[in-house]
Order: sequence, then C-alpha cells, then structure tokens
Amino acid sequence: MTIKKTKAQLRNDLAETTRLNILEVATQEFADKGLAGARIDEIAEKTDSSKRMIYYYFGGKDGLYRAVLERAYGGIRTREAEQHFDAMDAVTAMRTLVGHTFDYHDQHPEFVRLVMNENILHGAHVAEIEGLKERNRRVIGTIRTILDRGVAEGVFREGMDPLALHMTMSAMSFYCVSNRATLKANFGIDLNKRAIKAARRAEIIDTVLASLQR
Repeated sequence: MTIKKTKAQLRNDLAETTRLNILEVATQEFADKGLAGARIDEIAEKTDSSKRMIYYYFGGKDGLYRAVLERAYGGIRTREAEQHFDAMDAVTAMRTLVGHTFDYHDQHPEFVRLVMNENILHGAHVAEIEGLKERNRRVIGTIRTILDRGVAEGVFREGMDPLALHMTMSAMSFYCVSNRATLKANFGIDLNKRAIKAARRAEIIDTVLASLQR
C-alpha cells in the first residue's frame, strides 16, 4: 500500500534535497579552490537553488564551509561505526580499520583536499563545529578497544598509543592521495592504477600490523 506524503513532508523532502545538492557542489568548490577562492555565486549557479537559498540554509559562506567540513568528517566516522569491530578478533578488526581508512581517503580525494585547506587556515573552522571533536575522538576509543583485545588475545604488544596509531594509519593513507601528482611526476608511480593502489593498501595494513606485534 502506497502512503501519500503530506504537503509538509513533501516540502521537507524538497528542502533536504536542495540542501544536499548545495553541499555536494560546495564540497567540490571548497576542495578545489579553498575557502578564499570559492564563490557563493558560482556555487549557486551550479546547484538547483539560489544565492538567497544558500544564505537561508547555511547563513553565509563560512557557515556553508563548516557544514561541508562537518559532512566530510562525518562520512569517515559513520563508515567506521558501521564496521562492527566488536564481532571480530583483534587482528581482523585492525586490518579492517586500516583498510577502511585507506579506502575512505582513496574514494574521497575531496576530503583530503578539504583537510589540507583547513590546515592552511590553522584548523580555525573545524574547531568551531559543535560535536565534531567528540565524533573524531570515538575512533581513538575504537582503536584502544582493539588494542586491548589484541593484548588479551596475546597478539599485540602492550603500551601502544591509540592516538599515535591513528596518526600513522591516517598519514600513510592521506599521503597516497595528497601526493598522487608529485609521486607520478617524480617516480612514475600512478596510484590511480588499481594494481598499484591495491599493493600500497596491503603494504600499509602490513606495516601497521607489524608495528603491533609482540
């Protein structure tokens, strides 16, 4: 049986579709041009909305930029939460987490560029997004749980810092996206090629696991 939506529900659906359309376009604009280079007029022209609607939904350019950052960071945290690491043994959980980290960076190069741009701005806008610090800290708790399980299972050594490990796996994954162009120009390595990408992914997973061995 088909349930008809009310006019209010249809309006809400349209508003959410418009908002997501703005965020999709704005993500590419901010990733490609940074906060300073992106223009609200250009974003409006590429969406199914208007400059007035962008200001209505996000309050202005800075508000839109923060919404883009929140959505980008939220994507990787949501994907992590869907992995069900508690159902895995420690080694499998860690391999899955590292692989997920690599895959998310690889599949979302705009996320890498947004992070690079935000670092140029000294993290000023990320610091203003309510709840983002807490969401990002959850992955450290996840890593700590996996490490503790690995120690209990006798497969990981004690004393590993979960934040340091997060930095290591993120840095290696990030580099494979942020430096694609220079790696190809300097060494002829094309990280867009499936076989090369798969080999690098496996190397990163093995490197992290090797650092945890007793």
